[in-house]
Amino acid sequence: MELNQIHHLFLESSGVSTDTRNIKQDSLFFALKGANFNGNSFAHQALENGACYAVIDEVVNPTDDRFILVDNVLETLQALAHFHREQLGLPIIALTGSNGKTTTKELIHAVLKPHFKTVATVGNLNNHIGVPLTLLSMTADTEIGIVEMGANHAKEIAFLCKIAKPNMGYITNFGKAHLEGFGSEEGVVKAKSELYDFLKTHSSLIILNSDDAKQVAQVGTYNNTCTFSETLETDVNVKLTASQPFLSVTLKEISIKTQLVGVYNFHNIAAALTIGTYFKLTPLQLKKGIEAYIPTNNRSQIIQQNSNEILLDAYNANPSSMEVALENFKGLENPNKLAILGDMFELGMTSAKEHLALVNHAVSMQDCRFYFVGSHFYEQNKAHPNLLFFKTFEELQVHLEKTTVSNTTILIKGSRGMALERVLEFI
Repeated sequence: MELNQIHHLFLESSGVSTDTRNIKQDSLFFALKGANFNGNSFAHQALENGACYAVIDEVVNPTDDRFILVDNVLETLQALAHFHREQLGLPIIALTGSNGKTTTKELIHAVLKPHFKTVATVGNLNNHIGVPLTLLSMTADTEIGIVEMGANHAKEIAFLCKIAKPNMGYITNFGKAHLEGFGSEEGVVKAKSELYDFLKTHSSLIILNSDDAKQVAQVGTYNNTCTFSETLETDVNVKLTASQPFLSVTLKEISIKTQLVGVYNFHNIAAALTIGTYFKLTPLQLKKGIEAYIPTNNRSQIIQQNSNEILLDAYNANPSSMEVALENFKGLENPNKLAILGDMFELGMTSAKEHLALVNHAVSMQDCRFYFVGSHFYEQNKAHPNLLFFKTFEELQVHLEKTTVSNTTILIKGSRGMALERVLEFI
């Protein structure tokens, strides 16, 4: 079956499904494969559960015309998403970066959705499967698409750009994330800049943080930009006016009080305000959108629990995000502070060095106690015998269950695999 025929069936369906556990009635099921599963084995069940067609790449039942046999299901899903995006012809904003891309995406969505029919990446479905699914969730009524792009190896962003064909893009920052796949910080810069490369090749718009020297250097002399800064003369100027504990900013003398904590979120806010300004929204409209955004999913959340104030930022972590989180934590006013920090994953050969560097950084913070959790941090306990290290979460749990923590400001941060939000049960 030709791609345009599959697209026609897609338009007549209720959308795309990839999991038989939550099949949408009359949806188009794609039998994806993974390391531990083969969607072809569930194709019959998908039809029984309500799918109208099943796209497969292994012969399941040659006599049932509801099975669409293709060479490769994943490649077909990606090609269909690209074809659909071409047919829609709407503006698409692409986002990538080492830290803050999901928060920035949510902020952009928050300012645009009251005024435009906007579709954005759900959660962090930002990979070679998530991006196609995001594109296929857009319809003829969609006015703006916001697509988050994640990567842990070179050429992934370039590939996702070929599928999504963004009209504009923003890179939050270049940090020490996924060093195992990128090889080095220079590898991170090169890989993330594949978004810039695509935008330049297609004469598309770059949203540029002019306060970030690395960003400015990567953009170079390319002039199809929309720039923002706190201090420089740029297209949009946003100033940070307060950060204890929530951030406040001003845009054209309009004060915007956010529900975000951490100075590291300032540029995420500024980027959203810049993109909203580009789409002709007024400062008062932007204020309303930003102030309505409440962070969720363990990202920069403030939780009042018993007598403690908890800064829950446990969705993910890498050396760069850990450092800025600690610097922000250092500036908080409560003299009674505890940071519970979990292992950082995907650092490859640099893991031991980066974990030791973070522990050394922590030691320099005189007004804070630390609990380090996980095997990577535990390896550094000999260098710092006076600090508390817990090899496993269970060891931390035992300690918390016999320790009273009260009237304390607590930072909880670690990589997703550590699931440190579980700490809330024991404080």
